[in-house]
Amino acid sequence: MFARLLWKLLWGNPGRLAVALIAVISGAAVISALLNLQFDIERKLTQEFRALGPNVTIAPKQGEQAPEATAASPVLMDEATVARAIAETQTPELAGAVPYLYLVARVGDTPVVVAGTNLAEAQRIEPTWKLEGNAGGQSIVGRNVARQLKLAPSGQMELKYLGRSTPLAVGAVLDSGAAEDNQIFVDLATAQQLAGSAGQIEVEQLRVGGSAPAVAAYAAQLAASLPDYDVRPVRQVTEAEGNLLRRTRLLIASTIVLILALTALCVLATMAALAMERREDVGLMKALGGSISRIVALFLAEVGVLGAAGGAIGCLVGYVLARWMGERVFAAAISPRWQIFPLTVVMMALVAMTGALPLRRLGRVKPAVILRGE
Repeated sequence: MFARLLWKLLWGNPGRLAVALIAVISGAAVISALLNLQFDIERKLTQEFRALGPNVTIAPKQGEQAPEATAASPVLMDEATVARAIAETQTPELAGAVPYLYLVARVGDTPVVVAGTNLAEAQRIEPTWKLEGNAGGQSIVGRNVARQLKLAPSGQMELKYLGRSTPLAVGAVLDSGAAEDNQIFVDLATAQQLAGSAGQIEVEQLRVGGSAPAVAAYAAQLAASLPDYDVRPVRQVTEAEGNLLRRTRLLIASTIVLILALTALCVLATMAALAMERREDVGLMKALGGSISRIVALFLAEVGVLGAAGGAIGCLVGYVLARWMGERVFAAAISPRWQIFPLTVVMMALVAMTGALPLRRLGRVKPAVILRGE
């Protein structure tokens, strides 16, 4: 009998219930999309911030001087020691590690900054680099250096440093819009040979994914393995990433709360109108011996079914909306999280039942007054 009465109620006034259902579906769609975005936002922001390059550096401690160090020969680090520490503290979030050795060499009579590194790995963690030519060549020349020395891809040059020299082919010309445009990048072994510093590097740059606390925790772990060196996150990158992630999550949470409140108000307005229209039905039910608790439970079940149905439909619409938001904002599809489906359905059912507060007025209906037609 309860189920039959519930069915009659759902189809007894389809116009007003349709308004509440549309409100619930709309709210559930936006909330579902925002929740999908919330769960995926850290991964997407990490991918976006990779465009800023490395966010952790390893360098000699400031103020430390080796006995043989001079102005032309800075304090260096042991390449094998650094590589071993990175391998021992391996993390899935480590996107790349690139060693560098810098020296001021000459091409002809022109001094140039030469950076010895792993060319392939450097290109991988520096996504803003734009290369013209063969990226797999012997060297990469910054655009300002190439313009000054009249170098082009497939050209030739000779680097000279402290009486040593090496001929190199120009593989590509680099356009980064930063200091790299004034440098020449060569293989690390070539720079070490020129500098006479076999197995030595000046700095190691790493790109670590994850939140700012995760990056700081990894840097602290790495620092424990390298007590003689200075390991620190690049604060401008990690703090910007952490602040943006925190503000985005706060914005999403605030929007969800606002949508829940608006949905509840819409359902409340609909239920207030229905409560006035159903006074006669409630009076007749009470006259036939129905308890007010069962009558209110019947109407709450109606609203609960409405909220659950709207939540289920809206959640499916939200998956489509989340994919669209991901493609427009991050140029990548947001991965659907199916655990959001039951969460959204339960949330919308509770919100709809919260909006059914006007049904409490039905308890004050007097059967005698209703039966007299007053």
